[in-house]
Amino acid sequence: MPVRLRKLIGTFLIVILVIVYALAATTFATLLLATSPWWVHLAYFFFTGLLWILPAMLIIKWMAKPDKRAERP
Repeated sequence: MPVRLRKLIGTFLIVILVIVYALAATTFATLLLATSPWWVHLAYFFFTGLLWILPAMLIIKWMAKPDKRAERP
């Protein structure tokens, strides 16, 4: 797959990931943490705010792979 196409697909995947992840994290917090103390909310949003980086890193790593056609002599 050409690098430009891979980067285009990866960009759309990251945007979709961020939107879906934010909606899911917020919905979960609204439903289950409504009566929790403020420090539970702080810890939850701190960790969920960082957790989306892991799948995004995998997508970026996939996007950055060199084109196999360019490696051949």
